[in-house]
Amino acid sequence: MIARHGPPPRALLDLLGLSTRAGALVSGTNAVRAAVREGTVRQVILAADAAEGQRGKLIPLLDARRIPYYIGFSREELGAATGRAPVSAVGLTNAQLAARARSLLAATGTERA
Repeated sequence: MIARHGPPPRALLDLLGLSTRAGALVSGTNAVRAAVREGTVRQVILAADAAEGQRGKLIPLLDARRIPYYIGFSREELGAATGRAPVSAVGLTNAQLAARARSLLAATGTERA
C-alpha cells in the first residue's frame, strides 16, 4: 500500500475522467477522508503538490485502512481530469475502476500491486 513516485500514465487521468462521469469518484481531501471512513474508497490518487497538511490528514488514514494510494500528478492535472478546480486528492469507489488504476500503475512500475 506504499505510494510510488514515478512517471504517471496518461491513461490514469483518462480513467479518472471516466470515473467522474460514472459517479465512481470522490474529490477533495475531506470528501476522500469521509469516504475512506465509510469504507467506500478502493484507491486514492494524491497530488504530488498537495500541501503537507493535506497529506498528513490522509496518508495515515489510508495506511491504517490499508487502502492503496498513489502520489502523482499536480493538483491542476487532477482537477482538469475530473472537470473540477485543482484538487489535492481523489478516491475511486468502484472496485473494477480501482483495479484498472492499479494495473495501469503496476504496468509502469509506479506502484506495488
